[in-house]
Amino acid sequence: MTALLRIEIGEEARRQIRTLSRWWRRNRTAAPNAVTDELTRVFRLLINQPRIGSLALEIELPGVRRIHLSRIGHCLYYRVQDAEAIVEVLAVWSDRRGQPPPI
Repeated sequence: MTALLRIEIGEEARRQIRTLSRWWRRNRTAAPNAVTDELTRVFRLLINQPRIGSLALEIELPGVRRIHLSRIGHCLYYRVQDAEAIVEVLAVWSDRRGQPPPI
């Protein structure tokens, strides 16, 4: 049995998540916990299947992947660090921005 990876959220991604969560709770009162619920779901998926996301070809940083969070209309950008058994979360970025996150 292989060991599960652990999730590490970078400072910029942490800031983006806080901002998005606050906005969502104020503006999407029918589903105020959707951001937390969606991130929890995808984190569980990533610790078991870290390469499930597609390669983010628009990002210059090597090895970055993204996975679409359809419920909240954002993508989670991350990379897998095999040697450390880590999934490093780099950004949570809106689909509507029309440009990739600055990572």
